[in-house]
Amino acid sequence: MPGFSLVKNKHWGGDASFPLYLFQRESEPVILSAAGAKDLLLGYVSLRMDLVTFGEAMIRFSPPASQRLQEASSLEATVGGSELNVAVLAARLGLGSRWVSRLPDNALGRMIEAQAREQGVDARIEWTADGRVGLYFVEIGGARIGSVLYDRAGSAISRVTPGSIDWASAFAGARWYHVSGITPALSDGAATVTAESLVAAKRAGLTVSYDLNYRSKLWSAKEARAVQEPLMEHVDLLIAGEADARLIFGAESAESLAKRFEIGAVAITLRDNPNSAALAADGKTYSAPRFEVETVDPIGGGDAFSGGLIVSRLEGRGWDDALRFATATAALKHTIPGDFCLVTRDEVDQLLRGASARVSR
Repeated sequence: MPGFSLVKNKHWGGDASFPLYLFQRESEPVILSAAGAKDLLLGYVSLRMDLVTFGEAMIRFSPPASQRLQEASSLEATVGGSELNVAVLAARLGLGSRWVSRLPDNALGRMIEAQAREQGVDARIEWTADGRVGLYFVEIGGARIGSVLYDRAGSAISRVTPGSIDWASAFAGARWYHVSGITPALSDGAATVTAESLVAAKRAGLTVSYDLNYRSKLWSAKEARAVQEPLMEHVDLLIAGEADARLIFGAESAESLAKRFEIGAVAITLRDNPNSAALAADGKTYSAPRFEVETVDPIGGGDAFSGGLIVSRLEGRGWDDALRFATATAALKHTIPGDFCLVTRDEVDQLLRGASARVSR
């Protein structure tokens, strides 16, 4: 915090119910109550916000490992959503991270907010009495994703309206904005607000990344192309899976996408290839090796790739190093159950140095 440093906190006078926090401003000690310290910290968060994301979060229900949904007598509830997953990883790796969304003001909406904040994300929520929290049900069996059932129609964020989000406030102090193709797929209103956010982000001077993230259960390839092609003029970094890039834009390579839309950088994640990803930027091409890990849950791997790439670039890494870092965070996500990539900086560094992910787990 500018001018402030936390020296210690203690319970003065033996009253454990009234903690006080001792800060130092320049050479002068400053004692604050818990409420005062919270206000100071929240003010600092708003000043050093590195990344802002925008999108839906849902509650995920999964049966115990390798069980089928139809056989399960219990389901584990966790939280996840593409843009929130990216924000969580950035926060865990030390960046100021904000997630913008719209949620119903009920227990499920508050559960999502609490889990976002628990991971260090500044959750900027438009609370509403209408709409609902989207749900999804998924079977996970190691590298295999079995049945995925969505129950998200009528979600609160699908009812978002143009002009309802104060983007100037959301982007204040930030350097980077990230959104994915899932958000505009939710509804016409969400598509309009996504376009609105991209214009506002560029106006505010932010770097913009966009993950194509096609979901066939939300819209057709033709609809996805028609809505997203006009958005590309605002994008500095486009991220896509190889199959999505081919299906939506008919592109066979990162280079062809970069040339077609005049985008500064395009990253493509690869399947059935010795390399994990390829990237075209500044007239050069880069590739990153595939890290071998024991897969527990592959969901969120693409978001971990996006998050790793964003974190690396915000830290000033070159494209080659950033791509390797992103493939490492994506690989580690496969070793972690749930949507969030709950890694530490040390774990990513260990994998980059060649240590097995199995050792640190």
